[in-house]
Amino acid sequence: MCLHNSDISDVGHQWAAVLQGGPRACLDRESALVAGGLERYDVRRHRVSVPRGARVRRSRLYDIRQTRRWEAADLAPSGIPRTRPDVAGVRAALWADSDRQAVHVLTLVVQQGLTTAELLGTQALRIRRDRRRRLVHETILDLLDGARSLGELDVVRELRRRHLPVPTRQVVRKGRDGRYYLDLYWEEYALVLEIDGIHHTWATNVVGDALRQNSLVIDGDRVLRMPLLGLRLEPDAFFRQVEEALTIGGWRPARDQPRDVIRTAQPFAPSV
Repeated sequence: MCLHNSDISDVGHQWAAVLQGGPRACLDRESALVAGGLERYDVRRHRVSVPRGARVRRSRLYDIRQTRRWEAADLAPSGIPRTRPDVAGVRAALWADSDRQAVHVLTLVVQQGLTTAELLGTQALRIRRDRRRRLVHETILDLLDGARSLGELDVVRELRRRHLPVPTRQVVRKGRDGRYYLDLYWEEYALVLEIDGIHHTWATNVVGDALRQNSLVIDGDRVLRMPLLGLRLEPDAFFRQVEEALTIGGWRPARDQPRDVIRTAQPFAPSV
């Protein structure tokens, strides 16, 4: 019940959505995340989940649905009834409007400290069948940084498929703070490709990454960055940039090389 005639706050809408859903209703997916503290994420229509068989009270303001995934153990221990961040994060990704949004919301909940990649991974293991199951698992691996070396192998495999020259992996360089490794390096074409897991966006790594990249540029190398999260969604755009940088550095495809193969748009399918 609203006892005033001014606009209802977002918290007011959250409570109204839960009350509309009934006694076992809870905020779910991105609505639960925002209620739990997620920032810089807009919710157009609050999602409320109720157990299978519960009476659903339809509302044009709120998205109230039955779900077989409803479990009392998944609820946050206090505050407005809602699923925990690890549960809500995985569900928000599964039910997102696009793959891009799915990756974005999983990244945000870890970056903003609502949950950990380990807890997201535990929840992801509960998924038995879903069209986005593989994407969720791969994204969480990226967040765990467990796919870093795997990502390098996948990139090299994709370079070969596109008939681009294969670089040297894990080249050692010496900087002012000691040795560091270049992920992929084409010495002949003065090109470095750094494959970035989620850890590269954290504040503790930003300065060091910038200094190393600046040193490489000063020494005459060009540096491209390929984030694993973006690689899942825009592979052709990133590999096109690699091809352009190699061409600027002097690389030329073999005369009998099929150019249409280089530019063929196929989904990037990392090995798992």
